[in-house]
Amino acid sequence: MKKTILILFIAFISQIQAQEKAVPVFKDGEAQIVEAFNDPSKWIRHDLWVETTFDSDGDGKLDRMHVDVTRPAQTETEGLKLPVIYESSPYYSGVASGGRELFWNVKHELGEKVPNPVHPNVIRRGKRPIISNSQIKTWVPRGYIVVHSSSPGTGLSDGTPTVGGDNESLAPKAVIDWLNGRAKGFKEREGNEEVKAYWTTGKVGMTGTSYNGTIPLAAATTGVDGLEAIIPVAPNTSYYHYYRSNGLVRSPGGYLGEDIDVLYDFIHSGKEENRARNNKIVRDTEMANGMDRETGDYNDFWAERDYINDMKPMKAALLMSHGFNDWNVMPEHSYRIYKKASEMGLPTQIYYHQNGHGGPPPIKMMNRWFTHYLHGIDNGVENDAKAWIVRENDNQNEPTAYPEYPNPKAENVTFYLNAGAPKAGSLSLTKSSKKEKETLVDNYSFSAESLAKADYTNHRLLYVTPILKEDVHISGLPSITIKAASSKEAVNLSVYLVSLPWNSGRRTKITDNIITRGWADLQNYKSLTSSKPLKPAKFYEMTFDLQPDDQIIKKGQQIGLMIFSSDAEYTILPKPGTELTVDLSGTKITIPIVGGKDVFKKSVE
Repeated sequence: MKKTILILFIAFISQIQAQEKAVPVFKDGEAQIVEAFNDPSKWIRHDLWVETTFDSDGDGKLDRMHVDVTRPAQTETEGLKLPVIYESSPYYSGVASGGRELFWNVKHELGEKVPNPVHPNVIRRGKRPIISNSQIKTWVPRGYIVVHSSSPGTGLSDGTPTVGGDNESLAPKAVIDWLNGRAKGFKEREGNEEVKAYWTTGKVGMTGTSYNGTIPLAAATTGVDGLEAIIPVAPNTSYYHYYRSNGLVRSPGGYLGEDIDVLYDFIHSGKEENRARNNKIVRDTEMANGMDRETGDYNDFWAERDYINDMKPMKAALLMSHGFNDWNVMPEHSYRIYKKASEMGLPTQIYYHQNGHGGPPPIKMMNRWFTHYLHGIDNGVENDAKAWIVRENDNQNEPTAYPEYPNPKAENVTFYLNAGAPKAGSLSLTKSSKKEKETLVDNYSFSAESLAKADYTNHRLLYVTPILKEDVHISGLPSITIKAASSKEAVNLSVYLVSLPWNSGRRTKITDNIITRGWADLQNYKSLTSSKPLKPAKFYEMTFDLQPDDQIIKKGQQIGLMIFSSDAEYTILPKPGTELTVDLSGTKITIPIVGGKDVFKKSVE
């Protein structure tokens, strides 16, 4: 009898203890903060090295990636298994320091070969075991494990940076394989004592911003099992689109003269003894032979670093995030991948805000995404609106839902140019029967802002709509067809869509003034992969898209098309004086307007 009572008592206690075990909690389709997971002093933190399938530093051994793990104590004491939020980066151990000497000289003629910039040496910072603290405070309390890794050739990871090469896709794949028991992890960089990921379900979600947002996409293109969902924030999805534009050598905003080899130097914080070999093979051979700053053409080197070409195996659910006024990693980077993933039938959503570089979706959106795809909770997120856009004066956490991006109600409206130089001409819905040409003189000394604000200048051509009497909503990719001639064999071509009058007041908002913009090399009028010198005074026709946008232009403003040559913030800066002549009868711009032509006509009548 006593024995029976004891057995029942033990069973009762065990049941109570089982009931008290900490588990993830979900409410309204979101993972909630669980008090038992919320004490940092009880988190388990450790690091290890995951063996990859490649040897990118040529030392005869498979590269190992440095990884850190942060998990609730219950994954050790109670056998709890949780999914993983994973972020990888080349930046965790420091970057190069220096000034303009690290960047390419941009004051020269187009196509001219100039000396290489100074190559810095990165002083690695950071010690074991912690790689990064990002994501931890957000996700560990909500019932996730957080993992970080340093990308190849950075920090305490083996290998070499390739800036978009295959090893930067295969490295996070190896970490995900390890999390699922398909790859080996080791306690030491050079040792043989294995580490197992017994504490995870194997389901992985990746996120990060900028380069850290590129790596989730890179991993997803491998089709690795276990990577269920990614949330890339302002990702660089094509290094050609980052450092070139329609055949033109163009810098990312804020980094005039940067190129792919500069970025390589900037992140190369790996083993000092491997750097000389890495530099010779990657920077001084592969990059030097492939990047082609002389023509700016798209080639095999750039195609290998364009993730849209690698998407066939991808199966992870995709939530993209970007800013419409990100002039570093421009908004086309997210749109092109979102569009392709949607065409592939993958679960996709896109979140756009109106600010600059960075800016993740609201935590609620991210939470719902990861809750569904990592924890398997049926919260209906896959049926949510496809597009979420923060309107001009709204908080970034309060996006407006739309059925799709671009807005399905947007229709392309074509505008034609009427002469007015050196003042402003007009944009009209009706094509003029006149055969008119107008000429500008290139001079990088004048900023785009000063050119847009000028009443009278021969350094740009400007064409404006009538003053808007009603708001006009633009959504999508404006496209320009331009017929132009140069006085030289090569010329920069810069095109801005602006909102006028230009607001220079103290309360200027990022959504004022610039609607969108684009750049091109007229030498690539036929093809991005092949260019040839222009014949001076001969007219060439070229069509290209501007950056995607979704913006409401307020009544009282005018929409202006500004055409100029060298852009002081983005392009090569040749000696002033090149003449660019535009044939107005062969030039037009198409703007996607919600409601189409009738709505625009109503707004100016």
